[in-house]
Amino acid sequence: MERSKKDLVRLVFSWSLEDILNDDLLRDKVRRIPTTFSSGTHYLDSFILPLIEETRTELCSSIKMVSKAPAWEITDIKLSDDYEPPLNLLYKIEIKTVADSDENGSIFEPETGQLIALTDRRPACIDDLSKPGSPYNIASIKRVRKRGNTEDVYEAKILTSKPIELELHWQKNDTFIYGFGVYICNMTTFTRIWNVLNSDPDGPSIHIIKQLFQPNSAVGENCAQCFSSEKCSIDTSKLGAVIRSFDLNDAQEEGVLSCIAARECSHKNTVKLIWGPPGTGKTKTASSLLFSLLKRRCKTLTCAPTNVAVLELTSRFLRLVVKSLDYLTYGLGDIVLFGNRKRMRIDNLDDLLDIFLDYRVNILSKCFAPLSGWKHHLELMIWLLENPEKHYLEYLYSEVKRDYEIDDDACLKEEKEVLAIANQQKNQEEKNIYFQDPNISKQNEWKRIVNNTLRENRLFFKEENKRKYGKQEKKDCIFHENGIQRLTFHEFVKKELNSIRMQMRTFAVQMCTHLPTSFVSLRVVKSLFECLDWLEDLATILSNHSITDKGFKLALATSYTDECKASSSTWQYKLDMTRKECLKRLKSLRDSLILPDFFDENSIKSFCFKTSRMIFCTASSSSRLHMEELGRLEMLVIDEAAQLKECESNIPLQLPGLHHVVLIGDEKQLPALVKSEVSDKAGFGRSLFERLALLDHKKHLLNVQYRMHPTISFFPNMQFYDNQLLDSSSVKDRNYEKHFLCGDMFKSYSFIDVSLGEDEPDEGNSQRNMVEVAVVSGIVHDLYKESVSKKHTVSVGVISPYKAQVFAIQDALDKRFGGDVNDCFSVKVSTVDGFQGGEEDVIIISTVRHNNMGVVGFISNIQRTNVSLTRARYCLWIIGNGETLMNSGSIWEVLAVDAICRGCFHSADEDERLSHFIATAMIDLGQVRDLLNTNSLLFRKARWKVCFNQSFLISMARIKSTKDCEKICSLLMLLSSGWHQPHQDINFGVVDDTSSQLLGLCKVNELLYLVWTINILEENSNYVQVLKIWDVLPLSEVSKMVRNINIFCRNYSVDIHRCCKIRCSNGDFVVPGRWSADLNDQTNHNLPQDDPMQFLCNQLESLQLRDV
Repeated sequence: MERSKKDLVRLVFSWSLEDILNDDLLRDKVRRIPTTFSSGTHYLDSFILPLIEETRTELCSSIKMVSKAPAWEITDIKLSDDYEPPLNLLYKIEIKTVADSDENGSIFEPETGQLIALTDRRPACIDDLSKPGSPYNIASIKRVRKRGNTEDVYEAKILTSKPIELELHWQKNDTFIYGFGVYICNMTTFTRIWNVLNSDPDGPSIHIIKQLFQPNSAVGENCAQCFSSEKCSIDTSKLGAVIRSFDLNDAQEEGVLSCIAARECSHKNTVKLIWGPPGTGKTKTASSLLFSLLKRRCKTLTCAPTNVAVLELTSRFLRLVVKSLDYLTYGLGDIVLFGNRKRMRIDNLDDLLDIFLDYRVNILSKCFAPLSGWKHHLELMIWLLENPEKHYLEYLYSEVKRDYEIDDDACLKEEKEVLAIANQQKNQEEKNIYFQDPNISKQNEWKRIVNNTLRENRLFFKEENKRKYGKQEKKDCIFHENGIQRLTFHEFVKKELNSIRMQMRTFAVQMCTHLPTSFVSLRVVKSLFECLDWLEDLATILSNHSITDKGFKLALATSYTDECKASSSTWQYKLDMTRKECLKRLKSLRDSLILPDFFDENSIKSFCFKTSRMIFCTASSSSRLHMEELGRLEMLVIDEAAQLKECESNIPLQLPGLHHVVLIGDEKQLPALVKSEVSDKAGFGRSLFERLALLDHKKHLLNVQYRMHPTISFFPNMQFYDNQLLDSSSVKDRNYEKHFLCGDMFKSYSFIDVSLGEDEPDEGNSQRNMVEVAVVSGIVHDLYKESVSKKHTVSVGVISPYKAQVFAIQDALDKRFGGDVNDCFSVKVSTVDGFQGGEEDVIIISTVRHNNMGVVGFISNIQRTNVSLTRARYCLWIIGNGETLMNSGSIWEVLAVDAICRGCFHSADEDERLSHFIATAMIDLGQVRDLLNTNSLLFRKARWKVCFNQSFLISMARIKSTKDCEKICSLLMLLSSGWHQPHQDINFGVVDDTSSQLLGLCKVNELLYLVWTINILEENSNYVQVLKIWDVLPLSEVSKMVRNINIFCRNYSVDIHRCCKIRCSNGDFVVPGRWSADLNDQTNHNLPQDDPMQFLCNQLESLQLRDV
């Protein structure tokens, strides 16, 4: 295939709307991606057509939902300066967001890389994208920014597929717009993959990938000479002790040491695979490895497929780093995390905000600013201490006088803190209560100051600098000479010194936190804070209330260097000595701490990338690094590598200078998401990790699982990991076996068979099963009540493979809880994809599928099943229809059979509350008739057999009221359980009242009554009393029913009639009578025969659906 010169966006522009909607457009062109490759060209080209097809599918999926897509009003259109038809159709447009710009009614912001449709009206369907007079036209956002200080107006530069023909028109809200920009999809990741796939196949960028075209065991092995010697040196070094302090098991430690040793080898490149099945401490191992590489000063890029995975690993790694910092926050500057601030929700993660690139740039730009940054304040302090009189004269004679009395709370607070600390230290020394190392005391004080400063900085950043940075603008406040009294010389110097010192202190904390160790040494940082300590001492001296203005001037003019020792205790002597020491240290800092001479955003970002040692981002975002000078990038670590498409992993793999790669993942879990069926069958979602595993590339297995109770881990270990995993001692401990609900059904592992219900598609063809929804929501509610009553903390996860089921369960839970959930109880409902990498105390799986054909759809995917089954710590309860799953021929058939063999298979009908949930759900769904059959859970423990007249079944089908259906079912359960109904004398006006002593009426509501009698059934040479349910009807129609019953009863012999009237009791219950079949033949021929299709013979105790 010839290398493409067209970029992906222009290729998309060449498609018509019909092309995008045509699922067969590339079906015959896409070929399966092989596992081995003959050349760089063969390798890169194998992914291009599947990528194009996946892009088309993404566009198709989005366009089909265009009526619900976010949209912006286009308020202005201009030609861009570089507009060059027919190819470069570049425009500058002004767009305005609206409150309902997305289907959730929230604001959807435009971003670079988005593909939008240009329409004159907001589309209600696909046809609105292309109609006479308004042809299909799409655009790619090349650049976008907010206009000035506005919140809802953006200026964007766009490239369009056709010239824009939109005209200004009036809207109903009295505004004029050109039309709408309707969001279709974001092309950023597709474009980034496209770019690396179109790189030079023989260039240096794919030097590591070339070693993976064919099976190559050498690339996965360490150099024998380097590994043995390096491992020995690590084991005996300080780093080896640090690694052992992480409490890693043997497999985890061996994996870390192997990767570190590989980094030291200069003989060859290596690609390591660390295989981390569920619960084996994969993230712990990865964070330990990264910490070790940081200590080895190895420049490392760490990627993952998603923001969630990146943030999780970065957070775990950062906790290790923070614990190990030797001096305040010095060392955090070596770590950079970057990506989309909004999608990462970084503002909610204070621990990660300190290493987030945008935040760091914001901070360092202020430190580097020549007229307001660190250098400016350093020179200002030196000038103040060297020439306080001249500084004071400038204050007196300046036309705009600065008011230190206004907005000077911070300085006053600082002064009070200084005095308070001084008094506290003095009192403590006088009382001689405790002895404390002054260096430790000072370091603790600095920790407090650093934490407070960083907290304030984060707040300023989150508020988008609504409050001015560092309060430095307070010096811009002016006052009129007649309004505020002029400061004295001493007051001025004291307040000016405090003002500058506070700014210097803020800058010091920021530089300590955000400058990399390769740029500023620990010695310089310590000298910086020592200088600030001296300035604090000077501020304390100046706070002496006995100092007069005259005495202060005299003290500054006098040198006490040669004075006798007796004067060393005076404030004048201390002032002179401290001022000289401060000046000495300040000038030393001026020479030793030289900051960069740039302060623009792009230059600072490049500075951070070049000087940092650890960089974190998604694989897609790493494309940014191709435009940066990174220096010597030695190691690439990809976490969740089995979830990353191989073509996407090329983005970081093609970074220049890369020597070693570590892939951490588990190909037995979820692969990357692929929307196109064509591309999926071609293997487009396959990861590099999985391909190498198929080629028998060496994998280092983490073989001890710490998450699941052994009864939970048993099946996935056997089925997916060939029994290679070991249960840790912690999960085998008896304390790990927790019972959150009573009953065998709710032990650590169970399959709960729900025989009723059915799967049904929603509007988007996703599946749901409302009976399972009722069961799941009922179980969760019971867990909540138990958690509250026993004051236990419980986390629950509900997993379903179908989005429609997830939404239905979430909706049911919202109705049950109403948002009122105890802090000790949490519940998360999501698809399998949403639980990848997660874990909860209790996991409930709703399998959804229930049909006669054993069709289970994509839940048969083994990797999805594995993820679902391995999220629980203590309890895993699988809700599903056993018959459907056992006929599926899938992994779920194996699971159901295994549950039966292990005695973990339970019928939901066994539990009274679950039966109640199911019955209620069936009634709500209008499926009452399904409850009136021989297998109905209503009569599972009934004392009486029940048969139904056809007229009753017809009447039940006509009743629409859920409340009435529930009442009738409750009455049926009560009657079948042997409930004593009070006798009712009702005159039905029937002359031949043969049935009056047999007839029973139960009131359903003010209108309807349930009509029943006791009949006789011949069964196994015995005559048995049974319940006959005749109908449910208004009282006015009962007399007609009585006539029909009388006609029926005339055929009874006297003996049979007498048997029907007999009532047998067992305690508080009426039980059916039973007689030997020794009556004469004349009697027998009139007895009803046993017909299993007409009778319900379920032995079920009374189920409390509703009180009578």
